[in-house]
Order: sequence, then C-alpha cells, then structure tokens
Amino acid sequence: MNATTATSGTGGECEETDLVKRIGRLIHGQPYGVLCAQSDSQPYGSLVALAATDDLSALVFSTPITTRKYRLLSACDHVAVVMDSRSGAADELMQVEAVTVTGRSHVVPRGPDFERWVGLLIGRHPHLAAFVLAESSALFRVEVVRYFHVCHFQEVRQWIPDRTS
Repeated sequence: MNATTATSGTGGECEETDLVKRIGRLIHGQPYGVLCAQSDSQPYGSLVALAATDDLSALVFSTPITTRKYRLLSACDHVAVVMDSRSGAADELMQVEAVTVTGRSHVVPRGPDFERWVGLLIGRHPHLAAFVLAESSALFRVEVVRYFHVCHFQEVRQWIPDRTS
C-alpha cells in the first residue's frame, strides 16, 4: 500500500508515525461508525455496524431497504464514515483520534461477491447475522477513496489506499 500524507494544524506529529497502522487500529478497533450521506443538498448521519477489509480499501455494512439511509445511498453514492476513539471523558480530548473515510457506496447483489462481503460483516458482528441475511436488508460496500486521520484535536493527516495491488 502506498501512503500519502499531508499534515495541518499545530503541535507535533502524532506519537506513532505509521499512519496506516494508526488508521487500521482505529478502524478495526471500533465496531460502529457514523455514516454520512446527503439528500437535496442536506447531510444525514446514521450509526452503522461495519467491518473493513484487512487492507482498509473497503468497508461493508447493512441496512433495511425501507430506510431513509437506503433511499439516500441509492440516490447518491458519495459517502463519508466517521469513527473515533473517544471515551466520553472531557479531559481526554487531546488523546482522542478520529478518522473520516470518504468513498463510494454500492449495493452488493446476492451471489458469490455477496457471500464474501456478508462473511466479513458477520465475522465482525455475528449477533447481526439474521438482520444482515434478511431479504429485507441490503448489503453496501464502500470503496474507500481516502482517509483523514485526526489526533491531538487538530492535527490532520491524509492517506489514500493504493489500488494497484
């Protein structure tokens, strides 16, 4: 994987310099994220249970087909997913890390590809198997375009996964 980084903000670099490892630890360590979609130029956020590929090039989640979330994703494939490490303690603000994932979402139709992606999601969230496999649910894959990693409240770095491998 190729990592390209750009920093902004004040303060020194995050303690660990390997940005990809930091992003991976956060993405694989947090079971839920906030999915951000849009409709009529208005943002919409919703909590989703998700899983990521080992190489961080894609995310997967499920939603019922009768939801606003499904309708918005069907109308516009541009999404963002926000995940963070906050514990709720105000005095820990400078230790909180966050990642914003931007990408394109696509429904995964039932078939061999579906089995791969559903296996990834259910492997991470076995308690959601009935929900994910229900005929009334759709499985979405997000092809990651880039990651924005924030630490120390305002230090931002970017990583774009390499798609040539």
